[in-house]
Amino acid sequence: MTLLSIQSILVCMKIKDARSLSSNGQEALRMRAVKAVMGGMTHADAAQLFGVARGTVTRWMGLYWSDGEEGLVARPQGRPSAPKLKGHQAATIVNLITDRCPDQLKLPFVLWTREAVAMLIQERFGLDLSVWTVGRYLKRWGLTPQKPARRALEQDPEGVARWLETEYPAIRDEARQEGAEIHWGDEMGLRSDHQAGQTWGLKGQTPVVPKTGQRFRCNVISSLTNRGTLRFRVFEGRFTTDLFIDFLRRLIRSSKQKVYLIVDRHPVHRAKKVDRWLDQHQDQIRMFMLPAYSPEINPDEYLNHDVKVNSVGRKRPYSKEDMMASVRVYLFSTQRQPRVVRNFFQAAPVLYAA
Repeated sequence: MTLLSIQSILVCMKIKDARSLSSNGQEALRMRAVKAVMGGMTHADAAQLFGVARGTVTRWMGLYWSDGEEGLVARPQGRPSAPKLKGHQAATIVNLITDRCPDQLKLPFVLWTREAVAMLIQERFGLDLSVWTVGRYLKRWGLTPQKPARRALEQDPEGVARWLETEYPAIRDEARQEGAEIHWGDEMGLRSDHQAGQTWGLKGQTPVVPKTGQRFRCNVISSLTNRGTLRFRVFEGRFTTDLFIDFLRRLIRSSKQKVYLIVDRHPVHRAKKVDRWLDQHQDQIRMFMLPAYSPEINPDEYLNHDVKVNSVGRKRPYSKEDMMASVRVYLFSTQRQPRVVRNFFQAAPVLYAA
């Protein structure tokens, strides 16, 4: 391609930006411009002749002086191709992400982030991927960023499996034979400074919600059934054996059937004084213990979360009495809606008790 033909092409096509040429066309343009300058043409004249900026010609000359004609050769355009994971490699990574935490694989992370996944891929398969490429892989695999649920390290998975597969089905069958009603019980503490949810505000300016600087708390003990029955008591002070026994007494008094109560392994629940009282009332109530460190399989935990978020977290108590009254009103309202109570048994970890 001659110098005149290139000039004619640029003029006829009215090209104002040489980048619209093909890769080979741009290479030829650079070569001709450099040769024109080497033949005595000024940078300004070459720029005008070839339809580019004067600085562009200067840059081309710099490439030529540093690398010769090799510096003017066309380079691959577009995003460089990233190394690709093979099918079995992708399956391995997904299994590790869903089954393990990063620190269990000796990675310096607690949660799975794009950086953590990139490091895992690098260590397992020697592929160096950017966080953006990893993000696209994660999306393609159906993985999304989520707030993780907490699970105690001390939990015994075999004990939980035994409860779900053997122990609870046996309790359920006994309850049917005795015509008893299964209650799930738990206790929780509520603090005045608990906050849940979000509020709208100007970007970059954190909204301020005025609230009392005083800190106070109250407690709730409750039980519920998969048929929508809810029993509760709001109290202040420590949770003691006497308070628990009083709740049990009220529970059997309000029930027309024998009560099977399932609770966690709180020290009060296992107190000898409680055992003696249960022995004296074994025709009216029996109590069973959940596996240790397994709150997620107790439906009453979902009631606790609901109360903390909707009764305390999104309101502004000004005193302990105000907070306790608000909690009682909320629980009374929930108690009058059996459908709402039954919904606490619909979460996946507690669906076995529905």
